[in-house]
Amino acid sequence: MSFNKIDKQLLDSLIDPEELYQNAPCGYLSFLPDGTIIKVNKTLANWLGFSAEELLYETKFTDLISKGFRFQNQTDTEVILAGYQAYGTDFFKELKGMFAFSLFDEKAGQTFLVRDELGIKPLYYYAESSELYFASEVKAFKAFDPNWKENKEWPIYFLSFGFIPEPYTTLAGVYNLPKGHYLIWDHVKQQRTIQKFAADYPTTKKINETEAVSNTKTNLDKAVKRHLISDAPIGVFLSGGIDSSLLSLIANEQNAQTINTVSINFNEPEFSEQHYQEIIAEQIQSKHISYTVTAKDFEENIAQIFQDMDQPSNDGINSWFVNKVAKENGLKAVLSGIGADELFGGYPSFKRHSIIKALQKAPRFILRLAKYLPNDKLKRISFLAYKNPIGEYLFLRGFYTPNVVSQLLGVTEKQVEKLLSQYPIHKEIEKLSAEDRISWFETNLYMQNQLLKDTDYMSMAHGVEVRVPFLDQDVVSAAQELPTKSRFSQQPKSLLIAAYRKLLPEAIWNRPKKGFTFPFQQWFKHYQPMLNETHYQGNIEALALLEQFKSGKLHWSKLFAVYQVFYRARQK
Repeated sequence: MSFNKIDKQLLDSLIDPEELYQNAPCGYLSFLPDGTIIKVNKTLANWLGFSAEELLYETKFTDLISKGFRFQNQTDTEVILAGYQAYGTDFFKELKGMFAFSLFDEKAGQTFLVRDELGIKPLYYYAESSELYFASEVKAFKAFDPNWKENKEWPIYFLSFGFIPEPYTTLAGVYNLPKGHYLIWDHVKQQRTIQKFAADYPTTKKINETEAVSNTKTNLDKAVKRHLISDAPIGVFLSGGIDSSLLSLIANEQNAQTINTVSINFNEPEFSEQHYQEIIAEQIQSKHISYTVTAKDFEENIAQIFQDMDQPSNDGINSWFVNKVAKENGLKAVLSGIGADELFGGYPSFKRHSIIKALQKAPRFILRLAKYLPNDKLKRISFLAYKNPIGEYLFLRGFYTPNVVSQLLGVTEKQVEKLLSQYPIHKEIEKLSAEDRISWFETNLYMQNQLLKDTDYMSMAHGVEVRVPFLDQDVVSAAQELPTKSRFSQQPKSLLIAAYRKLLPEAIWNRPKKGFTFPFQQWFKHYQPMLNETHYQGNIEALALLEQFKSGKLHWSKLFAVYQVFYRARQK
C-alpha cells in the first residue's frame, strides 16, 4: 500500500511528514519530540511501522543488551526490531501495553501484523487476491480506493448490537485483527495465517479477601505509575465516578507534579456530576479543567464528529468532546477509567445472571415469542432462544430484534437470525461462572467493540493519547484469577472500594452509579436532520420509530442507530 495515498487521512492528528521511505534498504522511521523524522539505516533487514502509545518490555531489554544489541535511542522501534531478531515471534508475548504494529522481514519474505493482548489499539487488514493492505482506521481503505465495496451485512450487525462487532467492518474483506494475535503474510506464497500469542484466560486461584484487596491495590498502583510516564503534559479524565476518581487520587500520590484533571459538565443539572468532580479536584489540588458542553456545542460540532467517526457508533460523541477539551488545554496524554466496570462488576448486567438462568429454563419456542411483546426490553428475551451464548449478550445489551431489523433493512428475518446465531464466540466462555461470564461479555463485546473503538478514533481525531491503567495486563490477569465471590458482590466494585477505602471519599462510592452520559434525549429532539422524515426514504418501520422517539417512548440511541444507517446509505 502506498503511504502517500493514505498519510493525509491517517496522520492528520499527528504530523505532516514531507517524505516517507519506501523500499528502503532497511531500517525504520522514528520521530523526535518536535515531529522531525529520524531516518535510520540498520543492519537488520526489517521494517517496522506501528501505533504504540504505551509499550513495555522490561523482561527482555537487559537480555537483548547482553546479546550484543546496542540501542541509539532505546525507542520502542529499536527494541521491537532487536527483540524480533533475537527471539522471533516469541518476542511478541513479552510486550505489554497498547500497540499495533507491522513488521516486514525482508530475508524471510514475510510481513507480520501484531495487535496488543487487550485489543486497546485497532489494526485493520485486507489479505485477499494476492494483496495485503492494513491500517489503523477503516476509512484509510476508502482513501486508498474510493470505490472499495461495502460489507452488505454491517447494518444487520450494527442495528442488532449497537456497534459492528469484531472482526467485521463496514467494508468487504476488511477485518480487525483479533487481539493478542499476529498475522503472517507470506509474500512468496501470497497467503496469510493468523496465530495467537496472548495467554489463555487464567485459572481461578484460591485467595482470601485480605490478599485479594492487597493484590488489587498493588497492581493498580503500579499500573497507574507506569501509565504516567510521559515526555508531554498528561492528565486524567475525571467524571466524578469511582473509576476516574481513583485514577486521579492514585496519580496524585504517584506524581510529584500537580495533576491535570479534565471534566465535562452540562447546564442540565440531572446530568452534571460537577459536585463530585470538585470533591476530588479539591482533595488533590489538581489543575482542574471543567468545560460545560451545551446543546449549541453539540449542533455546531456534530458534522465534524460524523467525519471523525471511523465506524458507525452510538457512543463516541462524549469521547469526542472530552478529548477536544484536553487538546485545547495542551494535554497530549490522558488516563481513562475504561475497564474498571467490566473487571470489577460495575454494570447493572452483573445482577441479571439469575434472570438469564431462570428464563433459559423456558422452552425455546416460548422465548422466541417474546419478540412480539410491546415492551422494547422484553423483546430481547427472544435472544435467549439462541444456542449460541451471543444470545445472552444480546439479551443484556442488544438493540433491535431480528424481526425489526428485517423490516428496517428489507432483508428476511431468517437472514438476520442466521447471521447473529453464527457469530463466533470463544469457547473459553463455557468454563466461566455466571458473573465471570458477564464480565467476559462486557469486556470482549461491549468494551472491545464500543468503548475502546470509539475512544481510539475520537482521541486520535484530536491528537490525544488515551491510556487505560485498568487494562494493564497485570491488573487484568490478577483480577480474572480472583474467586468470583472476591471480585463480584452485591455492591458494584466492592473490591476496588475496599482496596482504596482510606483514599476514596465516601461521597464518591456510596451513591448510585450514574455513568458518563450526555443529555442526548433532549438534544436530539432538536436535531432536525434526525427528525426529518424524508431522511428515512419512506421506510415504514423507521418512520414508526421516529414517532416513538418524538413521543418520548424510544431511547435516543435506538433512533440514532437507524439514522446512521440511512445517513451512510446517502454517502455512497
